[in-house]
Amino acid sequence: MKYSTVASLLIACSVSVSAQALEKASEQRLDKVAQRGAHVMPFNLEQTTHVFSKTKKGGVQQVIAKDSSNIEQIKFIREHLSKISQEFMQGDFSDPAKIHGEAMPGLSELRAAQPGQIKIVYKELPNGAEIDYSTDNAKLIKAIHKWFDAQLTDHSRHAIPGHNMHHKQ
Repeated sequence: MKYSTVASLLIACSVSVSAQALEKASEQRLDKVAQRGAHVMPFNLEQTTHVFSKTKKGGVQQVIAKDSSNIEQIKFIREHLSKISQEFMQGDFSDPAKIHGEAMPGLSELRAAQPGQIKIVYKELPNGAEIDYSTDNAKLIKAIHKWFDAQLTDHSRHAIPGHNMHHKQ
């Protein structure tokens, strides 16, 4: 077997294992989350992928268009992530609560954070956008990780875990 084939298989297996480590939501829950998400997120879930990469200081959330020439979806992604990054900086996490519910893991801790305690940085990508969440507060890092896990579970049809080496922090 060629080295690149072996490396590809190892990467695929590691992503698969980390995705399976999370408990999968029921089909009914996945349907409900997708339905609620359609009322909050302007982009089409079937045409996009959420990527959640945990980091040592928090994590990076990306939404990317599956088709990099789909300018409309890229525009919707950027508008939404720009909007929610501004809301998150103000402690307003109402959009995730509308989609996932008030009891979403990590959400109460994120809402309780003091302004500036979590650095939230929005960035456009060629095929979408991302939000980088970072903090030195161990409790908030754990909350971000729990929040990412909950989103991966609830968006499992449309989300994948990213790699932990994203954004060396």
